[in-house]
Amino acid sequence: MVKQERAARTRHALIQAAAAVFAEDGFTTASLSTISRRAGVSNGALHFHFASKHALAQAVTAEAARTVRRITDRAQEDRAHSLQCVVDATHDLMSRLADDIVLRAGFELAALPAQRRESSLRTQWQHWVEDSFRRAEHSGSLARGVSWADGARVVVAATAGFEVLGAGDVSWLSRTSVTRLWEVLLPRLAGPAGQANLVCAGTRHPPGLPAHQPPAHEHPSRELPAQEPPVQELPARGSAAQEPRVQEPPAQEPPVRTRPGQ
Repeated sequence: MVKQERAARTRHALIQAAAAVFAEDGFTTASLSTISRRAGVSNGALHFHFASKHALAQAVTAEAARTVRRITDRAQEDRAHSLQCVVDATHDLMSRLADDIVLRAGFELAALPAQRRESSLRTQWQHWVEDSFRRAEHSGSLARGVSWADGARVVVAATAGFEVLGAGDVSWLSRTSVTRLWEVLLPRLAGPAGQANLVCAGTRHPPGLPAHQPPAHEHPSRELPAQEPPVQELPARGSAAQEPRVQEPPAQEPPVRTRPGQ
């Protein structure tokens, strides 16, 4: 049992190290000796678990695929609306890409020619989004003139772009960026009847936030009432509601009144 636990820890350390080295150096230039040093194990221990660098890449991709599956399964829990499932899964995926080196490396490995011939993470994500949009179309949740194929294509392309851009600038993966994306897309993808129940910021929030906090674009409109009192007080002090626009003439009266005094 102790040996099995030690072997599992070593394998986990090698996968983490390989993901970090693949992300930093690229798969082609990454060396097994660098990966073993990063993991803190010998080259012999590395070769005991993985016969080649390609085998390590497959292990990283498999671990990342399990993470994507957990994200999509979690989004579908207690979610009757297929589009909200996609929104929530997109938020979770981008958040994990920012923090999970194995997931990030798995998506980067998906761009390699050798990985394209296999079932890649991007293909896995694409198929899940397509299935979700098929359900949305079947339930009548899509806007008129929007097919499941068109909607899925747009979302897959947008999330792939965020994933690639996020590798160089993590702000692309932020909750604000993903919320802005859905604020633009959902009004065009969802039917009028379902838009009121969809939350662009996602329904799964970090600890400390309300369960259904409104999208970020609603906050400025809620702040406007706090700015109105100074404007509303002006008509109460004057005789006409248009007085705030005619402030210059009263400012010219004092020079006219001083002439008789002189």
